[in-house]
Amino acid sequence: MFGSSIYLRDRPAFTGGSPQAVYEELWQRGRKGRLRTRAFLAAATLVLCGMLINAVFGIVMAVLVAAADTLVHWRIYNSSRVWRLGLRGVERMDRFLRYTLERRGHRVLHSRTVPGHGVADELVVGPGGVWLVHNEAWSPGAEVSQHGGRLFIDGRTQSKLVGALTARAEAAAAAITRVAGTPVTVTPVLAVHGGKLARTPFTADGIVFAPPLKLIRWMRRNPTADRSSEEIEALAQAVVRALPIGSRSSIQAAA
Repeated sequence: MFGSSIYLRDRPAFTGGSPQAVYEELWQRGRKGRLRTRAFLAAATLVLCGMLINAVFGIVMAVLVAAADTLVHWRIYNSSRVWRLGLRGVERMDRFLRYTLERRGHRVLHSRTVPGHGVADELVVGPGGVWLVHNEAWSPGAEVSQHGGRLFIDGRTQSKLVGALTARAEAAAAAITRVAGTPVTVTPVLAVHGGKLARTPFTADGIVFAPPLKLIRWMRRNPTADRSSEEIEALAQAVVRALPIGSRSSIQAAA
């Protein structure tokens, strides 16, 4: 299609009026205000520290305050990157798993099809168990929380999301058990990319929710099994036979 980027596929996130486009526009509009605030903080620090100590100390502290303010705003903006691109965070989680759990003897199988239940983003087979990892990116202002053991996004329950994820994990466990010839439990977890989480990790509707790195740490610290490297490899092969590889495009289409 003429006028489209050859590097980025068409996504609703890049269309005018989408939540991502509005957020980007508002962020750019607020740039002058952020710069004014940063300059004021640096100037105030320079004067105060210069009067209390000396001019050199004041300059150093002013630079540090300006740098800290820049870092804080960069982290706020960067935390929404996955959502702003209209993605769910699958590729980001793939990288985290590659540089953490895979280096510690875990096997990570990407985009495996669970018959009748869609595609699992990642299946992690490790000494402590088998986890089905699902990824979701929410807007920076979205409140992700649990109340009474149930998941709420901006005050609304998410029965469809948690129901589908639980059913996917149960179907994956049944398929792997048939091939492996031994009972296998698959634990569903959800990596949250963006949004506002008051406390993590937290459990809602039987599923653990956390940002990627905290979720990986939770998986390591909460084993459900005790397997040797040989057992891990045999179980990973059972996953390969039981769950055919899915299409990455099908994951992106669902985003």
